[in-house]
Amino acid sequence: AMPKATPSIKVDNVRRLGATVELVGDTFDATQAWALEHASSTGRTFIPPFDHPDTIAGQGTIGMEIFNSTDTDEIHAVFVPVGGGGLIAGIAAYIKALKPEIRIVGVEPSGANAMAYSLYMGKRIQLDQVDTFADGVAVKTTGVECFRLCQDLVDGVVLVDTDQICGAIKDVFEDTRSILEPAGALAVAGAKAYLARYGLKGTTCVAITSGANMNFGKLRVVSELADLGQRQEALLASFIPETQGSFKKFYSTIGSSFNITEFKYRLSDSDFAKVLFSISVKNMREISDLQARLNAHGMRTMDLSDNELAKEHLRHLVGGHACVLEERLLQFQFPEQAGALETFLEAIATRWNITLFHYRNSGERVAKVLVGLQIPDSELGDFQEAAELLKPQGFSYIDESSDKAFKNFMC
Repeated sequence: AMPKATPSIKVDNVRRLGATVELVGDTFDATQAWALEHASSTGRTFIPPFDHPDTIAGQGTIGMEIFNSTDTDEIHAVFVPVGGGGLIAGIAAYIKALKPEIRIVGVEPSGANAMAYSLYMGKRIQLDQVDTFADGVAVKTTGVECFRLCQDLVDGVVLVDTDQICGAIKDVFEDTRSILEPAGALAVAGAKAYLARYGLKGTTCVAITSGANMNFGKLRVVSELADLGQRQEALLASFIPETQGSFKKFYSTIGSSFNITEFKYRLSDSDFAKVLFSISVKNMREISDLQARLNAHGMRTMDLSDNELAKEHLRHLVGGHACVLEERLLQFQFPEQAGALETFLEAIATRWNITLFHYRNSGERVAKVLVGLQIPDSELGDFQEAAELLKPQGFSYIDESSDKAFKNFMC
């Protein structure tokens, strides 16, 4: 059994080896619940993917491989991707038994941080939802035995965002010409963040690269976000006077030393034009210096490099705006399957007017869709009930109505 969000390349390869694959549930936890029930009802044996001493011991042999191929006296830390916790528990058990001074550091996506949150709280915590970009570690809760071992043996957990993961995928590709999946590049992203945070150079670290099940369609998303993740590109928004010649002044203020990689503008009926653009940068100081220079010339500028809504949707929507009364901006997760849009429209569009809709295939089995809906305050409870009924079919949403970038550009 595999979650519906599993990349097709992984599903196809498992089937090619002769296995029967059932795609069940929107998350690993839902899939595991189905597998346990199915094993019980059919008299089969359930093999835990991580939460069992034998599984943990098997994954721990990676620690032995590290010791057999590296001068362990030189290792400062080993970075391990974390989902349910079996891999890091096994590696930590082996390495800490032989070289307790080596740090064992887990790495999780910021949107799937079950281990970090559980260690912080001192008990296993179940997340309400998880980001499936790194589907190989998209787990709502850690394993019981895994957590027990990690409490005793793991030195800490680093959280990284989608941009940083994409930047790590690019790093590995440029070094080795190998393409990792997001979960496979997670430890590299964590190691980079850790070394930068503590200013470490000339330090020997090991990062576990654990998978290459990358759908070709997902490479487009990785390519778009990689430079942002490496801090080699910045996404900015500027407000310039809507007058003749202001465009040239805007470009001159930026200067020819910057390479503009993206530029979006449309005539506005207001006194100020809104420009969304990306530039190549060498360091963060260049961004702050450029912002200060533009602001000094009366062109207010915002750095949107860390705004997920702007990167995921807004950069593809710039080109007109409308102030719609009672509009709510909602970011939905749709199951990437035939009939999903029809299901959504039947439940929602027959009752509330759609004012905005943006969808872009990202190569995942779960799609992020930005939707604008006119919902009077008096009907908000009815909408929430309707949305709740969609949850069992794989739909969920976050209210983004207060996002500043959206308010500036789309209203």
